[in-house]
Amino acid sequence: MQQFITDGQTLKEIEMELFSMLQKTYGAMLQQVLERLDEELANQRDKKRYYLKDKRTVRIQTLFGEVEVRRNYYLDREKGVYTCLLDPFLGFDGAKGVSPLLEETAMELAVTGPSYRQAAEALEKMVGYAVMSHETIRQLVLQATVDRHRPMEMERQVLFVEADGLYVKRQRSRRRGKEEKILAVHQGWKANGKRVSLVGKRHYVHETNEPMWEGLERFLIEEYGYDPTRDWVVINGDGAAWITVCREYFGKRAFFQLDRFHVAREIRECLKDHPRYRTIRKKLALFDENGLLTELHSAVGTLGDEKKEKQLEGLIQRIESMPGCLSDYRQWLREKGIDTTGMRPMGSAEGTMHVFAKRVKNGRGWCEEGIRAFLHVMVAVKDGLTIQTWKGEVFAQEEKRETERETIVKKAMKHVGTKVAELVRGNIRYFDHSSGTPIYQALKALKGF
Repeated sequence: MQQFITDGQTLKEIEMELFSMLQKTYGAMLQQVLERLDEELANQRDKKRYYLKDKRTVRIQTLFGEVEVRRNYYLDREKGVYTCLLDPFLGFDGAKGVSPLLEETAMELAVTGPSYRQAAEALEKMVGYAVMSHETIRQLVLQATVDRHRPMEMERQVLFVEADGLYVKRQRSRRRGKEEKILAVHQGWKANGKRVSLVGKRHYVHETNEPMWEGLERFLIEEYGYDPTRDWVVINGDGAAWITVCREYFGKRAFFQLDRFHVAREIRECLKDHPRYRTIRKKLALFDENGLLTELHSAVGTLGDEKKEKQLEGLIQRIESMPGCLSDYRQWLREKGIDTTGMRPMGSAEGTMHVFAKRVKNGRGWCEEGIRAFLHVMVAVKDGLTIQTWKGEVFAQEEKRETERETIVKKAMKHVGTKVAELVRGNIRYFDHSSGTPIYQALKALKGF
């Protein structure tokens, strides 16, 4: 115990020092890897085309802090321009001085956090210094290019769609706001212990002038290989007209379910103190649509509140206008010969919309360009799509690029790996302590971990 006291540092101080020295160590390692890669590229270049002029220094903002790299600068005789081969090889724009991973991290913080400003603050805490302003992060999102095509394999003949709308305020527009139509698509559920995740989940944001469900069907065909003559669609949503029209568009190939979250909320608002409330909730939980309607009809005229009476009548009319909208879709699928094992009740539309609403609402107003770009990046982050944050020429032929890249990177990493011990020893002051100190023994025990 005495030795810990003589070290004279609190847990917070030790954490901060370890974080600082790890940043410094990995930053130095990154510098060596990049400079070694540049040497390999120089050795393998077409010397008739690329004339080595000199070396240029670039300062790169990374998750490990600022890294300074000296890289070769060439004259491309074929195109008549000056270039650094390292930049396009790494997918990096040297003129911007920001690593792609740092850009991606900033954009992910921007779409998952409450604001651009708080994303900048979170990034500063993460890397230890103010690396980007909130406006820089906003521009990254606006200028990002998203590859929205990522084909999925159909695991069954069924696709599930959760549909909802999100009203977003507009800036500098005649319209005060506009409803964004956002749909989550998935192929079912997968149990992970006590938790359940959605299989093959993707998001579709309707932006074209074509009818909404026509746009979604094209999305299902392109991304999932959906066959309108073979596959089935189960759609969950509230009673909005643009959602319920799906019944006419898909016809007998689709099952529409009125979102049970919204129905349960309306029942609670109207009948929370009613003596038949628990019975009504039970009918809903059992997918007993006819029994539920019977109970709701019996409650009409007994509420003693004109506003609640009107709301209850509206709910009854909505349910009756869409027969089967509160029955169990699994029974419908079983009648089609589909195995429904593992399928669960739908109703994540509200949860999906809450995630989007949390970021784009809260009193904010958006210009059209800003909300379009933001939704593209947010969907890309959630769906694992490719986000391109730079533009530049590709060095070497595309079909050979990956194998050549792997070979060059492995050679550079192997070369730098031999210097790691010396590099770490020079940057971690605890390794200069006596071998009897607790912190030395603790770090030694992590060897090889």
